[in-house]
Amino acid sequence: MKRRLPTEKEAIPVAISAIVQKYGAKAEEVKMLETKYDVDGGDWYVALGFNEKKAIVKMDSVQGTITEIKEI
Repeated sequence: MKRRLPTEKEAIPVAISAIVQKYGAKAEEVKMLETKYDVDGGDWYVALGFNEKKAIVKMDSVQGTITEIKEI
């Protein structure tokens, strides 16, 4: 099955967009902290920092959808 988010390069902009929409942060203020791909589940985890906050965005790589945004 073809993945809609096959690489880190495609996953990061989707995660940044989610943070901009949910928290109203400016895209240029959002910094990528770390990315991780879960081979078993097929999910991307992207950790982002913005406005002195941090969040992890979990995305399904096959469907290309955001499944969870967790502020840490």
